[in-house]
Amino acid sequence: MSTMIGAAGTALPQLRAHAKAVRRHVPFLFVCYVLAYLDRVNVGFAQLKMGADLHFSNAVYGLGAGIFFIGYFLLEVPSNLVLRRVGARRWIARIMITWGIVSSLFMFVDSATSFYVLRFVLGAAEAGFFPGVIYYLTLWFPAPRRARIVALFMTAIAVSGIVGGPVSGWILKDLDQAFGLKGWQWLFLLEGIPSVVVGLCVLGWLDDDIATADWLSADEKSALRDEIDAEHGAKESMTLARALMDPRVLLMALIYFCIVMGLYGIGFWLPQLIKAAGVTDVLSIGLVTAVPYGVGAVAMIFAGHSSDRRGERRWHLVVPALFGAAGVIASARIGADNTVAAIAALSVGTAGILAALPLFWSLPTALLSGVAAAGGIALINSFGNLAGFVSPSMVGMIKDATGSTLYGMYALGACLVLAAILVLVATRRRKAG
Repeated sequence: MSTMIGAAGTALPQLRAHAKAVRRHVPFLFVCYVLAYLDRVNVGFAQLKMGADLHFSNAVYGLGAGIFFIGYFLLEVPSNLVLRRVGARRWIARIMITWGIVSSLFMFVDSATSFYVLRFVLGAAEAGFFPGVIYYLTLWFPAPRRARIVALFMTAIAVSGIVGGPVSGWILKDLDQAFGLKGWQWLFLLEGIPSVVVGLCVLGWLDDDIATADWLSADEKSALRDEIDAEHGAKESMTLARALMDPRVLLMALIYFCIVMGLYGIGFWLPQLIKAAGVTDVLSIGLVTAVPYGVGAVAMIFAGHSSDRRGERRWHLVVPALFGAAGVIASARIGADNTVAAIAALSVGTAGILAALPLFWSLPTALLSGVAAAGGIALINSFGNLAGFVSPSMVGMIKDATGSTLYGMYALGACLVLAAILVLVATRRRKAG
């Protein structure tokens, strides 16, 4: 009996610490990521009007959308290593303030060259945010809870579509020519400012580690630190150089590349796909965009909860990837022949892709810790996000060449199928995580 009381007494501070950490970090980081993703892909809505005003072809738009990820790729690993050295609070604040300013500057774009330059600078400014947050969460949440936490955090991608779509559509339609500015100029300005404001709030809200968290009691800090230290100590010791060359890390980078091909195929082309499905008014396009993202949000939460409850990662990642492939291909094949069916297929595809994303991150975070985690996670994310350059550029060139997004969607579907196959190879017959 005394042992049970002791165990319960030990567990109680741990449970309180977990609950407090969730309340403290998840909602705030969620808002940060909503703004990050919105500032990254709102160019997809701007293109509905900006393309005609500035005479941008689909290839110019696709290349500009993708150039973001070149700057992102080049600075991703260095940025995450700086974050580990100087602390998440100051570095995430710097990232958000910088990208918010750059995003607002897009209102001055007047040529393909200025569009390309600002997209590159925006990617460089945002580099390190997402892997930095993933690394930061490993300092607060143990692996058995992490898939659910990461899923809640990454639901921000879906919410940015649910909120950002209608808001972007309204700005494009109702603020066009207000004070002499076009709707797409207002879109960039108004959606960039919140990132600067929230970036300043980061300085007063985030803590660099458990020791500096004054919202935890001494026994809660001790219980949480012991749990995290025990998990990190049980992982394979690995230097940064070894982590960056480890075949498992490189395989994960390839898997993530294939998933992200689908993500940004949807992220940058969803407004165009909805328009091709028969919805023409910009405000209506914005409102309809919320549907696939709403379904995706539910799928992310359900899949993350189910995976944690069952302790199973493999099939929880493979099945959504396959649904994502089927959905994007079906939506392009249906097109304007049946608007409702096309939107339903887009919803299935979006849900599958979004559900796969947080579940993927349960794999590398279960393998790496310390400096290897900071560098390895950044490497996986930076390489994977090169798909953000390939995907929109490829779809844009295919659309210009064929007049249709069909073959582009075929290519994205094939990438998602390859991701599922690689997960099966990587995890073999054992559960990942």
